[in-house]
Amino acid sequence: MTTRFSQPPRINAGLFFLRLTGCLLLLYVHGLPKVFHFSEELTRIEDPFGLGPYMSLIPAIFAEVICPIFILFGLFTRLACLPIIGVLLVAMTVVHPGWSIAEGQFGWLLLIIFTTLAITGAGQWRIGSDARREVRYGAG
Repeated sequence: MTTRFSQPPRINAGLFFLRLTGCLLLLYVHGLPKVFHFSEELTRIEDPFGLGPYMSLIPAIFAEVICPIFILFGLFTRLACLPIIGVLLVAMTVVHPGWSIAEGQFGWLLLIIFTTLAITGAGQWRIGSDARREVRYGAG
């Protein structure tokens, strides 16, 4: 049974699964390789706005490592999704505009996942004061 301010357990389980899998994929495929091979990444990262490789790599690491960690724990989920969405939009529309849907499917799927989480929030299965606030006020 749910109250006005709570969600059914299946929805919370689904949002948790979406957070967990989306964040782990982003970290494993994009974020951690950038951290572990930082010097090498500086030589090959795209620089779509002419800011230099360092100023292109640091925001990518923030969006692909720091933000997913916050989202995994359900902390500031909606806010943490925004840099990820921004980096993915730049990658898909500015860096790789010629990619077909098939070539860019991983990026588009990540964009779908993190845009969904930005819309819904983390759900109730999370840590921190946000979880208590959601139960009290019905905030997402």
